[in-house]
Amino acid sequence: MQELLLFSRQGCCLCEGLEEKLGALDPPQPLQVIDVDTDPALQGRYGLAVPVLAVAAAADGPLRELPRVSPRLAGAQLQAWLIKQGVR
Repeated sequence: MQELLLFSRQGCCLCEGLEEKLGALDPPQPLQVIDVDTDPALQGRYGLAVPVLAVAAAADGPLRELPRVSPRLAGAQLQAWLIKQGVR
């Protein structure tokens, strides 16, 4: 199962909601949460566009950002969306 990266910031309700929904999947999707405010380059790249979900890069491959996730997706709908994105 591919690891997802969630570019996030503290106090972002959309970020926290997506993290919670991803953690509730069965089986849970491997997830690494990255606070964009801890790195000026990430803060400049993502600004207020968080949450951004990406697939962790293969050994030498680039990071693959996924389309914006609707905050309405949860459970089976979120799993189906991930499958459609080629993640699961």
